Amino acid sequence: MTETLLDGPTTDVRAPVLSVRDLSVEFDTRDGALPALQGVSLDVHAGRTLALLGESGSGKSVTAQTVMGLLDPPGRVTGGSVLFRGADLLTASAEERRRVSGEEIAIVFQDALSSLNPVFTVGEQIAELLRVRRGMGRRAAAARAVELLERVRIPAPADRARDYPHQFSGGMRQRVMIALALALEPTVLIADEPTTALDVTVQAQIMDLILDLQRELDMGLVLITHDLGVVAEVADTVAVMYAGRIVEQGTVHELFAAPAHPYTRGLLRSIPRVDREDDTLWAIPGTPPSLLGRAPGCAFAPRCDAVVERCTVERPALVDPEPLSPGTRRLSACHRREEVLHGHA
Repeated sequence: MTETLLDGPTTDVRAPVLSVRDLSVEFDTRDGALPALQGVSLDVHAGRTLALLGESGSGKSVTAQTVMGLLDPPGRVTGGSVLFRGADLLTASAEERRRVSGEEIAIVFQDALSSLNPVFTVGEQIAELLRVRRGMGRRAAAARAVELLERVRIPAPADRARDYPHQFSGGMRQRVMIALALALEPTVLIADEPTTALDVTVQAQIMDLILDLQRELDMGLVLITHDLGVVAEVADTVAVMYAGRIVEQGTVHELFAAPAHPYTRGLLRSIPRVDREDDTLWAIPGTPPSLLGRAPGCAFAPRCDAVVERCTVERPALVDPEPLSPGTRRLSACHRREEVLHGHA
């Protein structure tokens, strides 16, 4: 499965439902403006999964917050657009932005307990959303809340609807959050690290649930994660982020088969594999750079095993190296992208 990447050739002819174009975001700090995002562009299609991959602080969650209209001061958008069905949400009225955020684009955060109101039952919270957004009566909304809890496979939903968030396990609270996010049947769901705090078995159950509901609703899914195993299993396309920029983008099959950026290659090398004789885990050296007072050149250069002098003085553009398969497009922000792609760097 493929989807359009920055207007490149594709085997999916449907227009994206959500397009982020050249998005830039800054945060005001005592030491100056911190560029959290720089020229981020993404496309999301109905029924397809786009994974945002990268270390903590790479800009994944800031991208999600900006799309959802949740970016508050000291953060501010300094450029770009967020197009939903062709209309720019960044210039939309407050009323239209409120309608789209929640009804058309929904989000599931990783910390369900802090996202739910502790003084209301989960059934009351879902029903309140339906009364406010859909104008449903109290009885109808309560009944629909039970249906939604059943839909996300919570046992005895009529009884559990009367329980408070603290009475649920972590996995069950995340199911409640998914029920809330899907109550209005959105076109796009953003899942921001939805399984991070859960054990492996529950993680798999939650991801299976999200994917089943995606197929049922033909929903576009943006999966924000650092879990390469989940990305390999569920994503159609992947955007790899580093220091507020996208450094590589393409189909999941292309990126995992032959990465075209040293950072992506380093992430893939860090995955434990049973087919390796050497049981030593490989790690990318160093730490992510400070976004304040960034040096010229590639942000990954100090940690890169393929660095050359040009990398330290000239920032590489995000362009298309040689594609691995016809009809698709991939992008890499590396001066040695072709050499990395073919294993010569």
